[in-house]
Amino acid sequence: MYHSRLPEIANPHRRAYARDLSDAEWEVIELLLPNDKGFGRPRTVDLREILNTIFYMQRTGCQWEMLPHDLPAHATAYNYFQKWQRQGNWSMFHDILRHQLRQEMD
Repeated sequence: MYHSRLPEIANPHRRAYARDLSDAEWEVIELLLPNDKGFGRPRTVDLREILNTIFYMQRTGCQWEMLPHDLPAHATAYNYFQKWQRQGNWSMFHDILRHQLRQEMD
């Protein structure tokens, strides 16, 4: 029986890439993401797709401008990447996920 390396995604709206977040991964990471500010313009992008775009770029090593057209705009994804980098969110994500994994392994 053939087992796909693509993640299991409920109701995909585009074809999955190998580094897309699975539903199970998204459930864990979604809780760590910053909430909408609650004022100003409401968020119009899907943060799961932003993360999928960042992970695609990281996995393939392509330039931001060379991302596939079915992913969010490269400028939008890059802005989130930079913002989360400045705010220390990437380090926080890593530390929390590492701690959770170590607890599960004990």
